[in-house]
Amino acid sequence: MTKEAIKKQVLDAFDHRVAIRVYNDSDISHDDMEYILDTAWLSPSSIGLEAWRFIVLDRKHIAKLRDDLKAVAWGAQPQLDTASHFVLLIAEKNARYDSESVKDSLVRRGLGEGDTLNSRLATYESFQKNDMKMADNPRALFDWTAKQTYIALGNMMTAASMIGIDSCPIEGFNYDKVNHILAKAGLINPHKEGIASMVSFGYRLRDPKHPRSRKPRENVITWAD
Repeated sequence: MTKEAIKKQVLDAFDHRVAIRVYNDSDISHDDMEYILDTAWLSPSSIGLEAWRFIVLDRKHIAKLRDDLKAVAWGAQPQLDTASHFVLLIAEKNARYDSESVKDSLVRRGLGEGDTLNSRLATYESFQKNDMKMADNPRALFDWTAKQTYIALGNMMTAASMIGIDSCPIEGFNYDKVNHILAKAGLINPHKEGIASMVSFGYRLRDPKHPRSRKPRENVITWAD
């Protein structure tokens, strides 16, 4: 496949992707979901931390949580009734420069010994204390890891669209109450992690009523002189 053909394929997938709220009753195959999840697993993250988890719910597991989630997730009402799968994007809490997760990420990448380890940790300490000013702010630390999950979110939705699978990113829910539901179900440890967002997957029942609308390209993209 030529470069131009690949570019067209990718842009066609972006153009096809819209937020789908009602799906038909077709199930996504396990292999196709694994492919979508691989794009989340392989996504980049700040300082290579990968301070995330992706919890996958198929129709059976959605049904177990549906009533509880619908009561607190106004943005997921029709998706919880019709989606083939949900992915819950979970972010780590308290990912300070001196945490075990930061050290483990360095060890995983072969940077976890001696002066190399100490140099990296010193850089991350300065980054969190001086650049981001978040080292002693638990909310800021969570926001930092949570926003990284959106890289994986975008990659999953694009990968899905490229093989004809629809999706909808979801932020419309009460975060504290959803975290409580997930903790009660044994899906998260609320002391160490929390939900950042959700995304539903399936096959659209119908095309959206309203056409896609975007700001003029020239208003959004600026080439520096």
